[in-house]
Amino acid sequence: MGSRNGAARMRLEGVWLPLVTPFRDGALDVAAFAALVRHYAAQPIDGFVLAATTGEGLTLDEGETERLVEIAAEATGGARPILLGVCGSDTRMVLKTLARTRRWAIDGYLVACPYYTRPSQEGLRRHFTALAERIDKPIVVYNIPYRTGVNMTNETLLRLAELDAVVGVKDCCGDPQQSFELLRDRPPGFSVLTGEDAQFYSAVAQGADGGILAAAHVGPGAFAEVRNALLAGRRQAALERWRELAPIVRLLFAEPNPAPIKHWLWREGRLPSPELRLPMTPVSEALAGEIEAALARRGPRPAAGAALTVA
Repeated sequence: MGSRNGAARMRLEGVWLPLVTPFRDGALDVAAFAALVRHYAAQPIDGFVLAATTGEGLTLDEGETERLVEIAAEATGGARPILLGVCGSDTRMVLKTLARTRRWAIDGYLVACPYYTRPSQEGLRRHFTALAERIDKPIVVYNIPYRTGVNMTNETLLRLAELDAVVGVKDCCGDPQQSFELLRDRPPGFSVLTGEDAQFYSAVAQGADGGILAAAHVGPGAFAEVRNALLAGRRQAALERWRELAPIVRLLFAEPNPAPIKHWLWREGRLPSPELRLPMTPVSEALAGEIEAALARRGPRPAAGAALTVA
């Protein structure tokens, strides 16, 4: 497969979906994944992220990851951009991953900060600079300190934003003040996508370009409506829509992601199985009951953008 985007600078905005990875009996469920991609490509989704946290990327081998990319590229026909999730604590190994995948049919990478080693800010800067200087595809920095153990400061991120290849950030810093100041200080053309589903409304209201939202597996049109209403200045309409969505988001993150989302999609008929790979485990009986109740209240599967209600 060849590169689909030789230019480094790209603009990211809207609702991006970090796709779940379906499994059956321990193996990748190719048919289920292709069906998922086709379904969401017909929804108001602006781009896809593969093999990241929601996609259980750390449990996938190289062949499985490449197969996901092939399926997604074929199913979308190039109509939606694709980012590949990449992470690692050894800069050399991450560089090898980028080199190995550079000809895959992807448009860029979502690269998490190095985990566990907790490097200094200078270490973070040098790590991403080394990556940016060696590839011809865009990089979106994934700042998620509660998973990696290190928070990239705005000062470091804005220095990286000077590099052509570093085009944006998935912001999960967990500090509302840091997020606000980033939106205030970022340079033109540098995208900020929230990765905190529960903060989507407030992030877009403060100027974020959109979000990479696992919860958008459920009613993706409603998330797009929230953003569109805010951009149009219809804040009350956006808030009313968000009040419908917020309980769904809470439910889908009540236990470790992506177990609740897979269970929901399974019960909705989107997945033939809610199977996960260890160390992820199925949802508890209590949460399964809450999801069943939510689906019952929701009624027949709605079309994109139809009303969603979770009490």
